[in-house]
Amino acid sequence: MHRRLLLTAALALALSGAACAQSTPMDEAGNPLEALTVVTDSGEHAFWVEIADTEEERARGLMFREPLADDRGMLFQFPDMAERGFWMENTPSSLDIVYIDDQGRIVSIARHTTPYSRQNLPSYGAAKGVLEVRAGRTEEIGAEPGDVVRHPFFNNAD
Repeated sequence: MHRRLLLTAALALALSGAACAQSTPMDEAGNPLEALTVVTDSGEHAFWVEIADTEEERARGLMFREPLADDRGMLFQFPDMAERGFWMENTPSSLDIVYIDDQGRIVSIARHTTPYSRQNLPSYGAAKGVLEVRAGRTEEIGAEPGDVVRHPFFNNAD
């Protein structure tokens, strides 16, 4: 009797662990994605983002990658507020690049960037984070400078 109860409990624990593991999407390397919300006049828009918080990850970004799904992105995290500039070298898909200050407010947006371009896309203001999403996505959700990006990195997630 105890053996059956123990096996049932072990099976239930394994199944609940598998269900939890499947509830959080993973990136291409098998790392869990993080939830991020963009708050605009049209509402709250949820994304699952990869985190780029090392020099190597920030330098690589979304180079050589397939187009992003509507609810996916990459959040570049920097240690300080500074003018930022991104480019699209070795990036085959057009992106929208959202520059964000340390409070989570959108500073500026570079929309519909040109794939493979080496043109500098400046932030036009100090930014601590940068969000890359599929080209056109920021227009679809109505994102504009001054809107808020919620994520633990900006200390404003619910």
